[in-house]
Amino acid sequence: MRIEREAELRALAKDLLREKVIAVDTEADSFYHYFDKTCLVQIASSEGIFLVDPIALGGPSELAPLAPVFASKRIRKIFHAAEYDLFVLKRDCGFEFANLFDTMISAQLLGYPSVGLAALVERHFQVKLPKDEQRSDWSARPLREKQQTYAAADVTYLISLATKLEALLEEQGRLAWAHEEFETLIARTWPVREFDGAGYLRIKSAKSLPPTQLAILRELYLLRDARAREVDRPPFKVLGNRTLLEIAEHQPRTLSELGQLKGITELILRRLGKEILEAVIRGKELPHEPLQRIEGSGRRRLDRRTERRVERLKRWRTSRSRDLGLDPGVLCPNTQLEAIAWRNPARIEEVAEIPELKAWFVREFGSEIVDALRGVDDGAD
Repeated sequence: MRIEREAELRALAKDLLREKVIAVDTEADSFYHYFDKTCLVQIASSEGIFLVDPIALGGPSELAPLAPVFASKRIRKIFHAAEYDLFVLKRDCGFEFANLFDTMISAQLLGYPSVGLAALVERHFQVKLPKDEQRSDWSARPLREKQQTYAAADVTYLISLATKLEALLEEQGRLAWAHEEFETLIARTWPVREFDGAGYLRIKSAKSLPPTQLAILRELYLLRDARAREVDRPPFKVLGNRTLLEIAEHQPRTLSELGQLKGITELILRRLGKEILEAVIRGKELPHEPLQRIEGSGRRRLDRRTERRVERLKRWRTSRSRDLGLDPGVLCPNTQLEAIAWRNPARIEEVAEIPELKAWFVREFGSEIVDALRGVDDGAD
């Protein structure tokens, strides 16, 4: 059922407050717009499936009647890969959340090799979900019938799937791990997204460019973002990263030279050609500073002692992950292994003081970590 009017939304919210469990998903338009927004909220309950249309309602802020539903500690909310859904709903609507269950996190903690929703539904219900609308423009109206079918399918099996996964987590003694992961996700906050003027350094191969080419890449990156904002399109749909690198490497001087480069169409030449050539000139006039003078790194370089600890911890993780049937990165990501190695804990209390570690990991494996590190520094330089 489509929810497109305020009265319909208020009636739905009232009905949902009587539910014990609901399934939720969202669709946004980040693939089509620079300024992305929540375009659809799908909700499944015991009464059916509802497609709540923020655009028809006047915008995401009009979803306010749903706030008590999401904040209710009594109503369980089932999501799959909830991180992005929570991000957009908190950002666009200011919602708070309680009593959440994430089927993707659950599948990861169960050691499933494939944790996408389609894979889980096929595994547990022998049903293939539709995939042909994954790249739809969810901001366009009216929604096509196939879009509505696709959107509804994303919540059709979530409640039943969560029931199955919860039982398996409890059977394997990992349900408490999952609940702690869910609470961490609920508590997460996201800073306001701002344009990162140094983002060009994260383009593959950018750091290997000589100073002049890197300066040109910087100017092109800034130009691309400005134009993307102006036309409300994702930056990659204005100019792709590969095209930015092509221009920086070849440094075209004329529109004719620019037009010979891979990724440059007639449309780009007409709309951006002159500005691109001006960006090339700016980059040539002011070569890039050495990267070591302008880059900061959030991760410290490992010294030899710490490297040895990390290697010992990785051997422990490989063995323990195999025993548990878990992906090593789910058990303990590399960043957390490095945090442990830097601290080099000799007691479980010291493991618990490492802020990067999750409570369930410390509780279940803290003593093993201490044992794994014992003696690793003996005879070290």
